[in-house]
Amino acid sequence: MPETQVAQQDIQSVLREARKFDPPAEFSQHARIKSMAEYQKLYDASAADPEKFWANVAGELHWFQKWNKVLEWDLPWAKWFLNGKINLSYNCLDRHVQTARKDKTAILWEGEPGEVRTFTYQQLLREVSKCANALKAMGIKPGDRVAIYMGMTPELAIALLACARIGAVHSVIFGGFSANALVDRINDAQCIAVITQDSGYRRGVLVYRRTGSAVEMKKGRDHWWHEVVDKASDNCPAEALDSEDPLFILYTSGTTGKPKGIVHTTAGYAVGVYYTTKMVFDLRDEDIFWCTADIGWVTGHSYIVYGPLQNGATVLMYEGAPNHPDFDRFWQMIDRHKVTIFYTAPTAIRAFIKWGSEYPKRHKLDSLRLLGTVGEPINPEAWMWYRDMIGKNRCPIVDTWWQTETGMIMISPLPGAVPTKPGSATVPLPGVFPDVVTRAGESVPKGSGGLLVLRKPWPAMARTIFNDPDRFVKQYWSDIPGMYFTGDGARKDEDGYYWMMGRVDDVINVAGHRLGTMEIESALVAHPKVAEAAVVGRPDDLKGQAIAAFVTLESGHKPTPEMKDELRKWVVKEIGALARPDDIRFTDTLPKTRSGKIMRRLLRELAGTGEVKGDVTTLEDFSVIAKLSSEEE
Repeated sequence: MPETQVAQQDIQSVLREARKFDPPAEFSQHARIKSMAEYQKLYDASAADPEKFWANVAGELHWFQKWNKVLEWDLPWAKWFLNGKINLSYNCLDRHVQTARKDKTAILWEGEPGEVRTFTYQQLLREVSKCANALKAMGIKPGDRVAIYMGMTPELAIALLACARIGAVHSVIFGGFSANALVDRINDAQCIAVITQDSGYRRGVLVYRRTGSAVEMKKGRDHWWHEVVDKASDNCPAEALDSEDPLFILYTSGTTGKPKGIVHTTAGYAVGVYYTTKMVFDLRDEDIFWCTADIGWVTGHSYIVYGPLQNGATVLMYEGAPNHPDFDRFWQMIDRHKVTIFYTAPTAIRAFIKWGSEYPKRHKLDSLRLLGTVGEPINPEAWMWYRDMIGKNRCPIVDTWWQTETGMIMISPLPGAVPTKPGSATVPLPGVFPDVVTRAGESVPKGSGGLLVLRKPWPAMARTIFNDPDRFVKQYWSDIPGMYFTGDGARKDEDGYYWMMGRVDDVINVAGHRLGTMEIESALVAHPKVAEAAVVGRPDDLKGQAIAAFVTLESGHKPTPEMKDELRKWVVKEIGALARPDDIRFTDTLPKTRSGKIMRRLLRELAGTGEVKGDVTTLEDFSVIAKLSSEEE
């Protein structure tokens, strides 16, 4: 595994360390954690006795039977809250129905055509219970795997909660995956049932039967939701599940091309997402919480369904695209539904910038009080636009770092306490113990680049890769002795703030000098004519690797040889001559997954051989690759 060593002069254009924003005084006054001193006190207490810290958090949830041991740790195998009995569906629903929250809106859903449906906590419990009873009537038992392949409708969340209620292990497969990708994941997880829907809407196009389109049904195998769920009993007591019973399997891309089925268990995951939702988003009872992710990805699992609902929040779900029927759909929805917390991806933010500031300017956005980012490092320029244009310079931004494998947010500012720096995820949450180290596992000095690791176990950590424990050990626990290796490069500054420098395999070795692609991308995006950029390495006979940049320009600017020369000179000015892009290719859009991440692996293939041979099942727009393949430098 290569070691990330980012030269100091290569980082300065990205790390605007002198620019720090204190939390707004009014926000801090009402926040759960109001100052850095309070944060530090809480963090120090968690470091002094992590098991006591997490036990106190777990005590806020409902248990059918309390645990008798907080943690059993035999690296890399963890068991949390041993012999405890718990149910995550119960903690999301029944716990609130027994209080005044029973009539509070749990899910507020808007379809792309514009229809709105709401479910109070009591109504949601009834629907989840009916779905759970329907599954039980079909013979589904605790431990059985159930694939869920649906669009962003309320029934998707209901299906997750119904599986959790009876102890079935759900494997949500993103609704945009192809048939082959779907089959691979269903077979790998050995699913005995599939919950799906007939159609849905995406950018105005009919995708599957939410609308009544004809579907071939096989008698005895296939059942309509409205025929079995709607007619089922709405009384289904939650199963008392063991703390380490598996909750879900979620597939994430692997470097080998074979997806990895990440396994998360019940109690630890419940505790982790409950705590981080409450603390990172500083949740209040009156909040309207909108995470724009799809439930097909871990962000949707943790911060649409299980985290917010355990906290008794009102969650907004949206079915469709952010630019249908126009580029201001999100801003319209924020005003219409009075959204207070907005959590989205840096890629989406850069798309908003490209579409133009005139769209958010049409709307008040005055209900917002907190903004968040998730999915990849955010460049400082996008961070500042987000703060100025969407947050009106009054909303704190929580830039969150975490992974499918961590299950919960790990590094993020607490918005009432921690001053923020554009582009930095800032500090670890209490109970989380990261470090930046060398390949040998030694901490690097502040200001130096290295490998991001986690030194101690945490409750929401993945337990294994389904049916492949050896791969789990090799992938995450073998590269650096005694530590979980995240696969990311990072740097910790003099204030102890973490700066994510991208995946370790997103480091380019140019004539012996190691350059992080994130630095070069940030430099390009800092140019006023650039909307978005992705940088990869390609083989070069002389230098080992050359720098290839794929650039999307702001509207109104044309791709010309002069523009390429201007951008090369800009990068040299921002970083240095070593970072000068050898190739610059202009494109209207970059290849992205349906969750919004740029697929740099495909760009590396294009830059290197001119063709794409790897798996593209997660690609949102297949025409992007065809267009890029047909263009020459």
